[in-house]
Order: sequence, then C-alpha cells, then structure tokens
Amino acid sequence: MEQERIPQTMAAMLLTGHGGLDQLVYREDVRTPEPGPGKVLVQVSATAKNNTDRKAREGLYPVKDRDDVASFQMGGEATLTFPRIQGADVAGRIVAVGEGVDAGRIGQRGLLDFNLYPDDRRDINLAPDYFGHGADGGFADYVAVPSDQFHPVANPEIRDAELAALGMCSYQTAYHMLTAAGVGPGERILVTGASGGVGTALIQLCRIIGAIPYAFSTADKAEPLKALGAEAVIDRRQSDDLVAHIRDLTGGAPIDAVMDLVGGEMTDRFIDTMIFDMKRRGSYPRLSIAGAGAGNVSEILWTRIYLYQVQIFGVSHGTREEAGQLVDWIREGQLKPVLHGAFPLSKLHVAERYFVERGSGYLGKIVIVPDGQWAKHGAPFSLEGEA
Repeated sequence: MEQERIPQTMAAMLLTGHGGLDQLVYREDVRTPEPGPGKVLVQVSATAKNNTDRKAREGLYPVKDRDDVASFQMGGEATLTFPRIQGADVAGRIVAVGEGVDAGRIGQRGLLDFNLYPDDRRDINLAPDYFGHGADGGFADYVAVPSDQFHPVANPEIRDAELAALGMCSYQTAYHMLTAAGVGPGERILVTGASGGVGTALIQLCRIIGAIPYAFSTADKAEPLKALGAEAVIDRRQSDDLVAHIRDLTGGAPIDAVMDLVGGEMTDRFIDTMIFDMKRRGSYPRLSIAGAGAGNVSEILWTRIYLYQVQIFGVSHGTREEAGQLVDWIREGQLKPVLHGAFPLSKLHVAERYFVERGSGYLGKIVIVPDGQWAKHGAPFSLEGEA
C-alpha cells in the first residue's frame, strides 16, 4: 500500500499546564509529527481515557510531600513538559513509516503499547513513563510511535473504539498486578474498583489464568461484572463487615491476594480479608497496589504487615513481555472490550467531567475519537446526549 498524503497540520487537544480543564486547549493547527527512524505514523481512530490523564493534569503524583504538585517522574526527573498531547491507549492505522520500517506495514490497524521504556529489557520496567506524559499521545489526529510497540490487531469483530478500550494502560497494569503477586490457578482474588478499566481487566485476566475473582463494587453493577467473570460482587456501600461477607462467599476461606485500586482507609480492611484464618492459607497474603481512588494515604500498623507476613507490591506499568502476551490474548479473542461509550476529541472537557462524575451504570472505558473520525468510529458509541 502506498504512503498516504499526510496533512502538515492536525487537530489536537493540548495540555498547557497543571491545573483544571481550562488547561486543555483544542487547536486545529498543530504540526503533524513525522515518523523518525524505527517509528510509524498512526492516524488515530480512538484513544481510551484513563485516570492518569486527570492525575497528570492536576499534578497528583507526589512521592515525598503529599501536597506536592508533581508529575510522574520515576526516571529521576519530570518528563511532562508543556504543551503536551495526552492519551495513552491509542488505536488506529499506520499511514507512514520512518527509516528502517517495512513500508508493507502501511494500512495496518493496531494497538499501542503505551510505555516509554527506559531500555530494551523485556522482563522488567524500572523507570516507567508513557505516551501522553513523557511524549505526545493520542488525543490528536496523528501520533508517531516506535514500530515495535504498535501491535497489529486485525480482528474484524473488534471495532476501533472497542480496540482502544482494550488499551495497555489498564490491561498491562492489571496483568502486572497479578504477575507481581504471583497469582496462580485456584487462588481467591479480591478486585477493588472493579467497574473501572483496570478492575474489569483484572476480572477477565483472573479467569484466563485460572484464578477466582471477587469484585468489590456496587450492587447495580453486579450482573455485568458477573457476566464478565466475577465469582461474586461485594457491595462497597454495604461492606461494614467485609470479613463476614468474604467468609460467606468463600465458605470460610480467606482471600489469597488483593488487587487494590482504592487505597485510603480501605487498605487496612482489605488486609483483614486475607489474615483472619492464617492456618487455612496455602501461601503468604499478597497486596498489589496500583491506585488510590479513595485516598493517597493509608494508616496501617506495620506489626500487622510483618507478623502476618503480608507481601506488598507496588505496580505502575508492566513489561514488554506482558504487553506481547496481552496482544496474543486479544487476537485469540480471550480478552473482551468493556466499552462504556465515546466522546469526540473537541468535547474532551465534557468527557473529563463525565468521567469524574460517573455514577450508577458506569462500567469499563470511555474513548475519545478525533472529530474527523467521529462518524465512523465514535458515533455508534456516543455519550454526548448523556453528558
């Protein structure tokens, strides 16, 4: 397929600084990126929204002082510079290639591995960063990315907006939460924040590897979460005695590992679900943490951690190997998209408010579709009338 004629400028949503939604500015005269050596230029058809978009915009990544306004900077320095185009989970089609990339890839549809890896190692990622933070992402008409991180996914049964909803920011984080904790077949796993992108990914991934997921969510989402693979759903609004709920559901056995996306005061209560009967355990209690939706500070007695031998795993991103495995599962049809709906790129402010204020019935991912692609890829899943 011949290389398409690429416009010199494109539409994009620019993040111009830390702060509120006024820092997101929509422009139609942004210079279109060019694919350098080893890269491809992708025409974006859909990009999934993630909570990290908001947190990075508001500067909610402190690592020393809880009141710091800070971006994601595990490599030792801040890589978020302004203006920046956010959006990590990109689906689209290759329209141009850089030096060293086979021109036969033009026309391929695929999904981006969102990581900005610090090196070529496939099994470890110690200084994670990502497209939409340390480099421009997919809230635009086009994005240039490494060719080996744009994975072809033909699957005609998966529409482009749905493919974006399978994005690596959620699924790779979820998978690494499980692999870090060494979760195996038959283990009972408590999934918190179960209705969001990482939570729904965790439920599916547990079933793929043979673990048994118990979802911590709300009663109105019980049936869709069970349909997705949850063994049972614990209503977080009625969880005063969480241990009693777990005992009833498991026949008295403790949870083997907790995948915590909530944090705050709940973390201590989640630990309770793993330690109430240590003699019935076959492995150490494990806590994987990849979020703090209920608060960035948790008060926990360290004696509880070391006397009960609770193993704690902090998770932000995964590895190249894990990304490859996830793409294989997508191609095989083992992972199913959980798409809540779509907004056009020019209405990103509306999408951000909807995302923050989401209530009952919300499940899965919101995707953002460039205005020029809206009729084909966004309109069938539109949420504009609900916002």
